[in-house]
Amino acid sequence: MAGPLLETKLHVPRGRRGLVARPRLSERLSRGAESTLTLVSAPAGFGKTTLLAEWLAGAPAEGRSAAWLSLDRRDNDPALFWSYLVAALQAASPGVGAGALLLLQSSQTPIEAVLATLLNDLSASSDDVVLVLDDYHVIDARDVQDGMAFLLEHLPPQMHLVIASRADPTLPLSRLRGRGELVEIRAADLRFTPDEAAAYLNEVMGLVLTAQDVAALEGRTEGWIAALQLAALSMQGRADIAGFIAGFAGDDRYIIDYMVEEVLQRQPDNVRSFLLKTSILSRLSGPLCDAVTGQHGGKPMLEALDRGNLFLIQLDDRRQWYRYQHLFGDVLRAHLLDEQPDRVHELHLRASDWYERNGERSEAIRHALAAEDFERAADLVELAIPAMRRSRQESTMRGWLEALPGEVVQVRPVLIVGYAGALLLGGELEGVEARLEDAERWLDTTTGTHVGPEASPAGMVVVDDEEFRGVPGTIELYRAALALARGDVPGTEGHARRALELSPEEDHLRRASASGLLGLAYWTSGDLDQAHRAYADCMAGLRRVGHVADTFGCAIALADIRRRQGRLGDAMHTYEQALQLASEQGGSALRGTADMYVGISEIHRERNDLPTATQYLLRSQELGEHLGLLQNPYRWRVAMARVREAEGDLGAALDLLNEAERLYVSDFFPNVRPVPAWRARVWVEQGALGEAIGWVREQGLSATDDLSYLREFEHITLVRVLLAQPRAERAEGSIDEATQLLDRLLQAAEEGGRTGSVIEILVLQALAHQTRGEIPAALVSLERALTLSEPEGYVRVFADEGAPMAKLLRAAARVAPGEQEGIARDDVRRLLAAVDKTEDSPPVSQGLPEDRQGLVEPLSKRELEVLRLLGTDLDGPDIARELVVSLNTVRTHTKNIYAKLGVNNRRAAVRRAEQLDLLSRTRDR
Repeated sequence: MAGPLLETKLHVPRGRRGLVARPRLSERLSRGAESTLTLVSAPAGFGKTTLLAEWLAGAPAEGRSAAWLSLDRRDNDPALFWSYLVAALQAASPGVGAGALLLLQSSQTPIEAVLATLLNDLSASSDDVVLVLDDYHVIDARDVQDGMAFLLEHLPPQMHLVIASRADPTLPLSRLRGRGELVEIRAADLRFTPDEAAAYLNEVMGLVLTAQDVAALEGRTEGWIAALQLAALSMQGRADIAGFIAGFAGDDRYIIDYMVEEVLQRQPDNVRSFLLKTSILSRLSGPLCDAVTGQHGGKPMLEALDRGNLFLIQLDDRRQWYRYQHLFGDVLRAHLLDEQPDRVHELHLRASDWYERNGERSEAIRHALAAEDFERAADLVELAIPAMRRSRQESTMRGWLEALPGEVVQVRPVLIVGYAGALLLGGELEGVEARLEDAERWLDTTTGTHVGPEASPAGMVVVDDEEFRGVPGTIELYRAALALARGDVPGTEGHARRALELSPEEDHLRRASASGLLGLAYWTSGDLDQAHRAYADCMAGLRRVGHVADTFGCAIALADIRRRQGRLGDAMHTYEQALQLASEQGGSALRGTADMYVGISEIHRERNDLPTATQYLLRSQELGEHLGLLQNPYRWRVAMARVREAEGDLGAALDLLNEAERLYVSDFFPNVRPVPAWRARVWVEQGALGEAIGWVREQGLSATDDLSYLREFEHITLVRVLLAQPRAERAEGSIDEATQLLDRLLQAAEEGGRTGSVIEILVLQALAHQTRGEIPAALVSLERALTLSEPEGYVRVFADEGAPMAKLLRAAARVAPGEQEGIARDDVRRLLAAVDKTEDSPPVSQGLPEDRQGLVEPLSKRELEVLRLLGTDLDGPDIARELVVSLNTVRTHTKNIYAKLGVNNRRAAVRRAEQLDLLSRTRDR
């Protein structure tokens, strides 16, 4: 050995000021000191040395002595390596290894003899020693590696080895791992967490970043400490911090300098070439890399890069797919463009070809667009259209089409129609018709058919012949949808029928779509039988082509139609069939499942099973809105509002309806029960006639309007407003207007087969007769309503009318047998029990009558529930979640409770409630 040893290589690096404490990692290192080897393996810049130095400085291994050796490439000389290692041990445990050093001075001594001497000294020593070998990745000498393996194999229990390295060392790691003698800390463990990143950037670097800024940087750097540090340096002195963060990427000069100096320049030429060529890929596999580089050996190269911690991230557990760390990938691409700009086009085309051959058309299109081979990209997009349509990825398809030059798209009728469809389904009607006309230019309009590819007009390009043959039918489909969106029902029906004519029997998807549009046209015009038949055809067609998720929308339409027809049992069967179909698909739940539970809940609510109705709504909510269709948020709230209304909590019902109105999303379904009309009904129940009359004026409703199915629900609501007026204002004539409107509504509903509406109209007709004192006429209407409703289990349509209905039912119960043959006594008693329960209980419906509360103004049922929860540890938001209401509703109830109890805070309210024994009686319910 020539010359003295450098003592600075044996010093533990001094800790820097202002480091971020990382106790979770220090604890792992301390636990790891009980095993033979701790391996800290990660790419450059992940804070390996800093972590180990801080660990030794902050917690010196619980009584163990610490030895440190910083390695460099000269240490590949075995004699030098072992001399330094022994010197490091002697600094921690004086006297150890003296014999080994003497043997190292003789070139004739086998290295195992040297190590045996050293190991004997260590075994004889009473000192517990932790030896850290930093930058071990520089050691590639086989002799040194073999010696280290021998040392590890025979290491005495009082010695622990820590290796910090940018790459996994060639040591028996698997054997140590299997014995439980290896602790590993890797890049994933060393990444800064969001909290650590915030502490570093704001506390150490003195920046003033928002949580959003920190999250953006942490996500962009993927917790890579060096990148965060370089970003912080770049931000110092900048005024536009947000702009810098938004644009921070691998082209930052500090990032490039660091990567080039610390990573790229240290790689052999073959590795560097592989990195640059494969940098165009967002994912890497061995075969894909072979295709892109034009060479073999992609898989072992990726495995070597992974072992070498070269900023490669595994994407699966089988080591088949990887990706580059984002910033590293950016740097590689920047260097590829700088050094080999002419190769980029070729590399992307190779990737596109490989992805196409392997069935990944989306990636093939992405690389074709990146290569600016627009003809190839257009061919691939045309072939991808059926699959994209099936998976409802219209926005992705639109993005591809907008990336293509206009002149490429304009000669391809399949792409033109595809673009029109993407616009239409994205809610953009403008420009759809113009594109359909563009596509039509390529068709033979004189015969109503199309020219085949064999007779293509000059310049026209068709890749997918089958899709091209469907273009005429698709154009008519989109025109039907346009007409529907514009309220043109005859136009919808006409174009949908034309689409059916142009689509062959085996074209199930287009025929299903045309049937669905016909169903919507019939539904909008109130012809429910025809609508149901058309929708059933649509659903059957979608099932034939495997569009199971789309059948959920059909199921909702079919069930809604059956409910309007008064066929609750059939509607329930439709929902249950849809859920059964979804369960047969396996895997995760399908989108639309949450909507089925909402529909089932509404039927249970109509049958007066409010607890079950609530359970289904909560089940829908638990699934999450991602498993509901776009309309699920407002449908759910309307359904829950109706449950709250039945429970007598009109305030909560209004609150939910207001939310529903805010969340309403229009679709192609006719909006036959608008949220504002539901709200007007609740106002009538509350006695807030001013608001209800205001709604009537806003909608321009009158009792003499021409009737249509689209406004039937609003006109029935108008009747409710008119019937409420005599009681409140004694307005003359309103009862007559209501009666005449009811007669016309009844006739229209009966002619349209809308039994659900017929039942409600008959109930209101009975109440109108009752208001006039015409009890026999009232009982005739009631009898008809009972006859129609009983087989389907209707209850709430009667119970929701409260005291007036109870009085009428009692009158029906008193009718002598034979006097009113159609009224079944058992049905009357069942409904009377439900109405009495509703009328007698809410707002104190469950065992706490108002006269037992000891208050001038008694608490409602909901206020009692809120009061009970005020006596718990739940805060306002928790109470809102418990009761499934908004926080504002809880605040309103709380304010009312304070007023009624004569208190001004929560504690006083609970104390007063206890004095009145309200809480115990509430809990007993």
